[in-house]
Amino acid sequence: MADAAPSALDRIERALARIEAAAARRAFDAERLEQRHAALRGRVEEAIAALDAVIAQEGED
Repeated sequence: MADAAPSALDRIERALARIEAAAARRAFDAERLEQRHAALRGRVEEAIAALDAVIAQEGED
């Protein structure tokens, strides 16, 4: 029975390491998604501003 305890502890520690690694990847993925979202938002804002300028130009003609 004494041999089973270290084995169980080893499995628990390995599982904890996998959970921590998955959490770190998820945090990295979330940060990356936020950066991509911000970049896309900026591009959309620029496109809308360009469309507004074209619409305003057409209204003046």
